[in-house]
Amino acid sequence: MNGEQPELAHIVAGELEVEYADVGPRTGPAVLLLHGWPYDLHAFDEAAALLADAGYRVLAPNLRGYGGTRFLSEDAARNGEQAVLATDAVAFLDALGVADAIVAGFDWGARTANVLAALWPERVRGQVAVSGYLVGSQAANAQPLPPAGELAWWYQFYFATERGRAGYDRYREDFARLIWETASPQWRFDEATFQRTAGSLANPDHVAIVIHNYRWRLGLADGDPALADLEDRLAARPPIAVPTVTLEGDANGAPHPDAASYRDVFTGPYEHRVATGGVGHDLPQEAPQVFADAIVAVGRMARDGSARAVAEGARDV
Repeated sequence: MNGEQPELAHIVAGELEVEYADVGPRTGPAVLLLHGWPYDLHAFDEAAALLADAGYRVLAPNLRGYGGTRFLSEDAARNGEQAVLATDAVAFLDALGVADAIVAGFDWGARTANVLAALWPERVRGQVAVSGYLVGSQAANAQPLPPAGELAWWYQFYFATERGRAGYDRYREDFARLIWETASPQWRFDEATFQRTAGSLANPDHVAIVIHNYRWRLGLADGDPALADLEDRLAARPPIAVPTVTLEGDANGAPHPDAASYRDVFTGPYEHRVATGGVGHDLPQEAPQVFADAIVAVGRMARDGSARAVAEGARDV
């Protein structure tokens, strides 16, 4: 099901040397694709090929703790909080000299797309977010859910323990397979597809980043004090005004909010789409055409909005 694997490049960006795919014409409008856990940049192989054929320049980095992405310093904190993943993305765009991009992602990547759109809207021409608005805070995460909701987050509580950290380290490939199967119960991925991503989880910083991410959410690990202001702004559930398409699969087995719960947060041009036919959590990989079409639609929204702004400005002269 995956498209041809792209050749990967490396670039120094912020505190990382980032491994990434760069496909499509360099002069095309930029698209930044952000993966989640436990996935990697190969979730976008086929969608990226479709977008490249449509004239887009597609950039898909491996996040900190995945694949060939590495910290420049052994002393750097292996921080996985939501704000740092967004600052990584800004540093990555800066390093490539990309002023703005359509940003699209799923799982952790959708949350990062939300954060970029909310806090750096000048860098985001539009966004595609699988499962909608995922920005959170430690205060919000401190509120208990009904038992069925807590059950869906079982791994978050497992990771809160030293047993969970050791277990994930020892069984990370088995763990990833279980998450893929439960989050996308109708996706019949083949072994080659899984192994292509499983290799990325062997990154030496992977376990530390994952464990910190989930412990930070529960207030069990500190974030970077330098990011405290950003986290405070995110805790206020900031609205997003950039053109947005939210996506959901009709068979998403992972915890995810109902679309009605986040509609009010998107104050600009907006559309919600559902991918049908048994599509689960890894929507870009399971339904690449749906994902690519949503990005093209957001690009059209952004162009239409710019044209209207120019026309309205001309009338005001």
